[in-house]
Order: sequence, then C-alpha cells, then structure tokens
Amino acid sequence: MAGRRHAVRAGLSLALALVVGCGGGPAPDAARTDVQHVLDRRAAAVLERDESAYRGTEAPVSGGRDHRASGAAEFANLGGLPLASWSYRLTGFHRSGDRATAEAELRYRIRGYDKAPITAARALTLTRDDGTWYVASDEPAEKAADQLWEQGAVRAVKGERSLVLGVGQSAAALRGYAALADRAVPAVTEAWGDGWAGRVVVLVPRSLDGMAGLLGAPASGYRGIAAVTTGETGGSPKAPADRIIVNPDAYGVLGGLGRQVVLTHETTHVATRAATTAATPLWLSEGYADWVGYRGAGRTAVQVAPELQRAVLEGRSPSRLPTDADFGFGGNATQLAQAYESGWLACRMIADRWGEVRLNEFYRAVGDHERRAGAVEGALRDVLGMTPERFTEQWRAYLRTQLG
Repeated sequence: MAGRRHAVRAGLSLALALVVGCGGGPAPDAARTDVQHVLDRRAAAVLERDESAYRGTEAPVSGGRDHRASGAAEFANLGGLPLASWSYRLTGFHRSGDRATAEAELRYRIRGYDKAPITAARALTLTRDDGTWYVASDEPAEKAADQLWEQGAVRAVKGERSLVLGVGQSAAALRGYAALADRAVPAVTEAWGDGWAGRVVVLVPRSLDGMAGLLGAPASGYRGIAAVTTGETGGSPKAPADRIIVNPDAYGVLGGLGRQVVLTHETTHVATRAATTAATPLWLSEGYADWVGYRGAGRTAVQVAPELQRAVLEGRSPSRLPTDADFGFGGNATQLAQAYESGWLACRMIADRWGEVRLNEFYRAVGDHERRAGAVEGALRDVLGMTPERFTEQWRAYLRTQLG
C-alpha cells in the first residue's frame, strides 16, 4: 500500500558520428536528424489516431512490406488512452550502416489529468531501406518500467473525479474502481484541504505481474500489497499527476471497506505529494494516509491494528516508532503490518490530542525541512511543543490505552 517512487531516470550517453571538415568542427551524422523526423511522424500519428501513418514508420519484416514490426499492436492498444500530447526526443544514436540503435525519451500527457508530461526511457532499433529509416522495435530501456499499453488494449472509464485505465478488466470492474476513487477524493480533501488537483488516475493491470511490470520491480516484492502510488517526492504544482497502481490479485480479496480504505489511502499520497519530501519518515506519510483512509469509518483501534494489539498483549509493545526499513515490502509480513499500524496510531494520537489542524501542520512542517535529520524533532517542538522522547512516551502509553 505504500506510495513508492518508481520514476526512472536512465543515464543515457550521446554518441555522434563525427566528420572533421576543413574548418576543424565536427558535423553530426544526418541520419540522426532523419530518425528524429521519423519519430516525430510516429508521435503525430499516435495523437491523430492515424494508423496508416503510424504503420508507415514501422520497419518491414519477413513477408514483405505488408508485414510490419509489432508496434502496430501497441498502436491499437493505445486507442483507449485520452492523450493530450505525445512526443519523442532522441538522447542517443548509434549507427552501423543501414542499422541503428537509439535511446529516446518518450513524453506524454493524459488529457485533463497531467499538468506536465510523464517521461519514459525507450530503447529503439531502426533499419534503413531505400534511404528511409524505419522503427524495428520500440521498447522500455534497460531497467525502465513497462507502460500500460504494452500489456494489452487499454480500456478507460472516467469518473467524476477519477480516470481509471485498465488492461484485461471489464468495464463494470473499472466502473467499480472509479466509484471508490470518486468517494476517496472528497474524503481526502475534507481531511487535507483543497490545495491539490482533486482528481486521480488509477491503473489496473491484469495481474500482480502486470503491476510489477508497471513499477519495473520484481513481483515478489508486491505480493499481498493491494495498491501503490507512484510520483515525484516533493513534486511541484507542475509535476504530472501521480498514478495509483492496483494489484488486482490482492485488491480482489478485500471487502468493501478494505477496498475503499486502500483507494483513499493512495489518494492521500497523491494529495500530500508536494508536502512529502526526503525529510518525511514513512511512519508519518504512511500513518497519515491510513489515518485519512480510516477517518470516519467507525473502526476502533483494535479492529484496525490487530497485529500491534497482539504485540502489546504479549508484552512486546514497540519501544520506538517504526523506521523506514520496517516498511520494506519484501520483509516480514507481521513486522510490516505493525509498522503501518504504529504510524496510523501515532497520527491518530496527534489528531485526538492536538486536533486535525495541528496534525496537518505537523505533516507540512516535517516536509518543509531541508533534510531528514532534525525534521521530526523540529516539527514536534514548533507545532506540538514536544520533545521526541516525550512524544514517544505518550505514543507508547496511547498504544496501551487503545490496544491493552
């Protein structure tokens, strides 16, 4: 459920074929310019939904000119994606005769949701035939994440405050996600305030493996995790909209309340992204998202924190707030549950004793700090009038009162 940051920035080298002229200055291979023009035509074809023009950029394969590279299937898969922009920028080019490889940055925006482009690193192979360059393959760069349309045909369902994009999902299932997301947005605004976009994009792949592909990470690390949020920590107002990525395998076994809490939790990460920085510990960002998720649900501490209650009753009450390492998805499931429950109860205690306004002020004050060291300590002092030691003591007593 954690909002993980999987924005990938591949380090790309720029290779130019150099020709030394009489003036002594290097001249770039004209093929690079020609390839950029091909990619420009390809991008225009995507935006204009011109399949013929798109296929015209595809390299012929065995079987003649009527058989083109497999990118045509991805063009069809993009049909359901409401695009506002789509472009390629060559960042690397390596030519050997009539064959070439290239690195490019794909930039695209979803209409009505992205203020700035999403970027994706791409690896391309190209061939030249009769003096014209064609795209033979267009794939994620090494270590880059998949894009949803690479997993199948994208189906889009638009809610009042949400856009749900799915692969291998029925329209009815996607409408269910949209309904929950539409309820999550005002719930988050009520708790956090209206200083955010007030809308969310939810991606629903076919399976856990699809989710892992979208995150560019092993599936084993997300087994049992119902959803995550990707985004840029401390993102500016011009940052693109975050993506909530659902694991349909884990999400599907949840009840109605659990599904709503998950989407409200992840929507909270979207809303708080600009105030969540490297200074913000995970116990606060995850605990706050859970606090918003359960706010108004009418659930007691015992109902929400069963693993932590078991530890308290067995005399194993934690002596400290959880560290970031305690939130590792690949670790012990009980430890992970206790970490989330501990963060939630810390935020719940602040809301109970100092009020919800102070909780929000505390969250923002921590994020405003330039670095992790001293961030929580300064916010505790300035907003709550507490030392870390006194806060931890009160939190431990709160656990005993609520769970003992």
